[in-house]
Amino acid sequence: SSWNPNSLVLWEAQFGDFSNEAQVIFDTMISSSNAKWRVESNLTLLLPHGYDGQGPEHSSCRPERWLQMFASDDSADDKDPDAAYKACNFVVGCPTEPANYFHLLRRQLAWSFRRPLIILSPKRTLRNSRAKSPVSDFVDGGTQAQFSCVLDDPYWRERKEEVKAAVVCCGELYYDLLKVREQAGGL
Repeated sequence: SSWNPNSLVLWEAQFGDFSNEAQVIFDTMISSSNAKWRVESNLTLLLPHGYDGQGPEHSSCRPERWLQMFASDDSADDKDPDAAYKACNFVVGCPTEPANYFHLLRRQLAWSFRRPLIILSPKRTLRNSRAKSPVSDFVDGGTQAQFSCVLDDPYWRERKEEVKAAVVCCGELYYDLLKVREQAGGL
């Protein structure tokens, strides 16, 4: 990924213990390559998360480790919309919808700078029949033309006056809550 910054290099850890074994490389080489050697990398790590069976070491990429290593520079330029991303060691994402996942990967190549991208990818979400996006969300001019850090729940979009509290979640947890809401006949 550092040899050809215009390529999209993805590394998928089939199980969480694969990424746990590689943690020393992540800590030493990936999280600090820009700060240590001014070497930019757009390596994208697809790491399992969600405890979908086979035990905790086998299922979790330990997102708390990534968030602890996130580090950013507080002196970032407020006028630059990408300043916060440029100041960080890498970017962490847990996309909920396929279109947002697509736009996250697309943004990874579109940026004028490079940072590693850590994607928390629960296996259960990949198999979930509810995790789908209309084709229009993948193309410009659709309802989602770019990556969105926060997605609005369509159910509540039409019921804004009824909202009393908000739950912020991502990935498979959204689909778990959606199932509970449907079983309860709405919340």
